Amino acid sequence: MPGDPRIRASDADRDRVAALLREHHAAGRLTAEEFGERMDRALEARTLGELDELLADLPAIDLYQLPDASLRRAPPHLGQSLLPTDLGGHGPARFAPGTVAMGVWAAVTSALVAIWAVAAVVGSGTWFPWWALIALPWIWAIVRRSQRHGE
Repeated sequence: MPGDPRIRASDADRDRVAALLREHHAAGRLTAEEFGERMDRALEARTLGELDELLADLPAIDLYQLPDASLRRAPPHLGQSLLPTDLGGHGPARFAPGTVAMGVWAAVTSALVAIWAVAAVVGSGTWFPWWALIALPWIWAIVRRSQRHGE
């Protein structure tokens, strides 16, 4: 860490050093004892100089480069589901076409109807079901889309 070693360390400075120590421990540069001792000292450090001392005998690691490119997932194949696997672990969880979209529609429509009903009862609203102007075209679009993708 560049700068005056007498400057007080922030929580972000301590967190960054802790992350670096975790990486060095994972790489095998620090034993469990050394790691524990340095982590304790990092969390108790008051100045940047104290934090610098914890990393002085370790090579520099760029946290922005982690994880290694070789560890990144390959992009999904065409048609591969991004949904979580089912509880039995037998592959992607299957949802009927439009199920998630219909759930969102139902939640939003319920909220709109509740707002409309409260406003109508209080007297500041109208009895005209304005929520239908939003809900009906939306559900029509969801059904049409699910029919197109389900074919």
